[in-house]
Amino acid sequence: MKMIVCVSEDFGIGYKGDLLFSLPPDMKFFREKTKEKAVIMGRGTLDSFPGGKPLKNRVNIVLTRDKNFAREGALVFNSKEEILEYIKNFPEDDVFVIGGGQIYEMFKDDCSEALVTKVRKKVPCDTFFFNVDKDEKWALSDESELFEHEGTQFSFCTYRKI
Repeated sequence: MKMIVCVSEDFGIGYKGDLLFSLPPDMKFFREKTKEKAVIMGRGTLDSFPGGKPLKNRVNIVLTRDKNFAREGALVFNSKEEILEYIKNFPEDDVFVIGGGQIYEMFKDDCSEALVTKVRKKVPCDTFFFNVDKDEKWALSDESELFEHEGTQFSFCTYRKI
């Protein structure tokens, strides 16, 4: 299982329920990596999508404490254990944790790789990804060149669990 995330300089990922950045190259990267794969998210992440609709061409797996929650096009689970049982027949490279903050934290020990778009900017945020650069369980294995979109610099980084 992998994680995929876009972070600010201080590993922020969201503010008041929204993403911090709208970078078309990062969105394209996300689409290419997760298309035809399973994506695991919390209910807040699902609700943040346009119209609260699940992502197309993916198996949308939602974790929520609300036992009555249902959303067309999404598979809803009420525990991490239920999700791990469900995905065990998927190839490891076909499952991505996509947020939010609590979901990343909950599944980080179950993931072997993290695809992190690192934006060279600090902005207001209230939700964070763990600082993978300071976590001794993770190591940077690859980093792209520095890209720029409308004045915002970023790179695509791959971290692997040690």
